Amino acid sequence: MRIGFGYDIHRLEPGRQLKLGGVAIAADFGAVGHSDADVVLHALVDALLGAAGLGDIGDWFPDNDPQWRGADSTVFLRETLQRLHEKGFQVCQADIIIVAERPRLGSEKERIRQRLAELLALPTDRVNVKAKTNEGLDALGRGEAIACHAVAVLRGPKEG
Repeated sequence: MRIGFGYDIHRLEPGRQLKLGGVAIAADFGAVGHSDADVVLHALVDALLGAAGLGDIGDWFPDNDPQWRGADSTVFLRETLQRLHEKGFQVCQADIIIVAERPRLGSEKERIRQRLAELLALPTDRVNVKAKTNEGLDALGRGEAIACHAVAVLRGPKEG
């Protein structure tokens, strides 16, 4: 078994779309980034790559590469899953913590969980999504940013 940890944070701005885990979230603001700035998928990709020892999201999908400008982050996840499959890895579980003062995500957690389970081809009981606030502290707590922590568990290829 292999375990990976991922983290991502993006600034929030009015008039942008907010996507979390491949799900469009109703809000009058969204995350700023080179791609669609989906912090959940970015953190998850980093966790998966880390568990497999394959670097990080910036190695595979650099933000200075024009082909990723405005990209849907599900592409990053699908390409990462393909790389894992080619190396003999199987995703076993994912655990996600979204940190945001706004919007309140209690009613959205299950939709995000269902979408992640679908993207990872896992039963929903192997995917967990939690939402936390930052209790008014720092940029996250002031509602200026949104962040995500992700842990992924992989079953690896037979090793020597």
